[in-house]
Amino acid sequence: MLPYRTRRRLALLILLVGMPLWIVLSVSAVNWMDARFGRQPIWIEVLIYVALGVVWILPFRSIFRGVGKADPDASVSDDKPE
Repeated sequence: MLPYRTRRRLALLILLVGMPLWIVLSVSAVNWMDARFGRQPIWIEVLIYVALGVVWILPFRSIFRGVGKADPDASVSDDKPE
């Protein structure tokens, strides 16, 4: 398992670089589908976007799990304000 600090940095990298790339790929895929098969009803497009919005995070669950919490590796004295 990756250390907390590494997971936190990797999560930030995924959010700042990976997520915009995934959005561009998703929109491109839906546009390709529109060109190939014709325009789909809006509810089908919404379902596709929702599915693609959930699918991108599945491989990264272990990286994002617990990143928003306090560092479990930090000592108690580091949390006290001076």
